[in-house]
Amino acid sequence: MKLSYLIILSFSLLIGCRQRIQTDKVLPVYPPVYPDYTEVTIPKNIAPLNFMIKDDITAIQAVIKGDQNQMVLNGTNTIRFNLKKWKQLLLDEKKLAVTVSVQKNNEWIQYKSFNWYIADEEIDPYLSYRLIEPGYEVWNKIQLAERCIENFDENIFADNNLTEGSCMNCHIYNNQNPSQSMFHIRGKHGGTVLNNNGNLRKLKTKTDKMLSNAVYGGFHPGGRYAVFSTNYIIPEFHAQGSKKLEVYDTASDLAILDFETNQSITNPLLTDSLNFDTFPVFSADGNKIYYCGAKAIDVPDSIQKLKYSICSISFDGEKGEVGTSVDTLWNARMTNHSACHLKPSPDGKHLLFTEADYGTFPIWHREADLRLINLETGKIDSLNQVNGDYSDSYHSWSSNSRWFVFASKRQNGIYGQPYFCYIDKNGVAHKPFVLPQKNPDLYNITLKSYNIPELSLGPLPFDAMDIERLYWKQEAEPFSDKEI
Repeated sequence: MKLSYLIILSFSLLIGCRQRIQTDKVLPVYPPVYPDYTEVTIPKNIAPLNFMIKDDITAIQAVIKGDQNQMVLNGTNTIRFNLKKWKQLLLDEKKLAVTVSVQKNNEWIQYKSFNWYIADEEIDPYLSYRLIEPGYEVWNKIQLAERCIENFDENIFADNNLTEGSCMNCHIYNNQNPSQSMFHIRGKHGGTVLNNNGNLRKLKTKTDKMLSNAVYGGFHPGGRYAVFSTNYIIPEFHAQGSKKLEVYDTASDLAILDFETNQSITNPLLTDSLNFDTFPVFSADGNKIYYCGAKAIDVPDSIQKLKYSICSISFDGEKGEVGTSVDTLWNARMTNHSACHLKPSPDGKHLLFTEADYGTFPIWHREADLRLINLETGKIDSLNQVNGDYSDSYHSWSSNSRWFVFASKRQNGIYGQPYFCYIDKNGVAHKPFVLPQKNPDLYNITLKSYNIPELSLGPLPFDAMDIERLYWKQEAEPFSDKEI
C-alpha cells in the first residue's frame, strides 16, 4: 500500500514539474495580453482577471507567483482562473508576478514578467450600468444591468422590452447605497422611478416652472432631497467628419426635489435664463450644491464657445433652502475648457469631473479626460496615468473613496467600457483596468456600450418584473412648485 502511494505521489510531482515549459526565446517586453492587465493595482475582492493573447499562437502558459503561492495555468490562447483559488490567492498576497509564455511557430516565447499589486482596501462589490448601442445609431433595446464584480453574475433590473421600448437612463444611488436609488423611464407611462428599500414610486417631476422632467443630478445624503437639472436637450449630427454626434442644451435650470412633500424647489439664482446650469450634485456633507454653469449663447452656431465652469452654492438641509451667492470653484475662462459630470468623493476630499474642449456631452469628444480637484488645497490632478486616447467620461466613487469607476472608449473609440482606478492614501491615482469578464473576448463580440457605471454596496431590492408592473399599473405622482 505504501509503495503504490509513493509511486502515485512521485508521478504527481513529476507532472507538476513538467507544467513549467522550457522556453526557446525570452523577450524584454510585456506580453500583448488582452485586456491590458499589466502593472495594475487591484482590490482583494475583484473577480478573476482572465486574459488572452490575440496573436496567432497554439498554446499559452501563465505562471503567477507571490510570496506564499505559485499557480501555473495553461490554455490555447486564453488564461482563466478558478474563482475559489483566485480569491484565496488575493487574500494571501500583496503582489503577484505574472510570467506569460506562448507557443508560436513551434517555439516557446517567454515575455517580461508584469505585476498585479493588491490593495488592502476593497471596492464596492456591485456595479450598475446601462447596456445600449452607441448613441449615433437608432437603438431598439436598452437594459439596466447590475453586476457583482466579485464574480461574473449579472442581473437585468430594468428592460425596455417590458416597457413599450421606452428609453431608460441615469440610474444613480444615494452614497452607493442600494436601499435608495432612482432612474428615469420615458414613454407614455413613464416617470422617475424612486427606490426606497424596495418600495418603488413613480414620480412626475416636471412642474409648471420647470423646463422638463428631472434629468441629471444626485441625492442629498439625508435622502429627503435630490438636486436635478431640467434641460432642453438637442442631439444633432456633426458636420465635421472626425466627430459623429453633438448633444447640447438650449436652456437648462436647477431644481431641488423634496420627496416628502412632492415639491420642486427653485430659486432665481438657479433658474436665470441668461445662464445654462446643469449636472448638479450635493457635497459629501450635503451643505453645498456643486454644478456646472455657463453663460447662455446661441447654439449650435457658437457651440465651440460653450464652456462650463464648476460652481457651488450653499444648501440648508433643515430648511430645504439654498444660499444667496454663487462661488466659482473652477473657472472655464482660465482653462479654455469645459467641465461636466461632477462627483465628490464620499470622504469630501476630492471632486472628480470630466473636462472637454466645450459643451456638456463628452461621450463623443475624443479629447474628454478626467480631472481630480483636491477640495482641501484646490490643486488639480490631470490624471495623465488614468486617461486614454479616446473619451474618458462618466464616473462614480466607491464608498471608501479609494476607488472609482469610469466609462472609457479607449479600446476603439466607439464602445464605452467600465474601468476601475485606485486612489492611494497619498491621493495618487494608479493605472486603471477594465471590468473583468469570464470570457476575456467579450468586449470584442458585445455590440453594446456600458453606459453610466455606478458602484454600489449591495444588490438592488427590485428586478425587471417589478419595474414592468410599476410602469403599467401605477400612476406617476405629481410634483408642485415651491420658489424660495
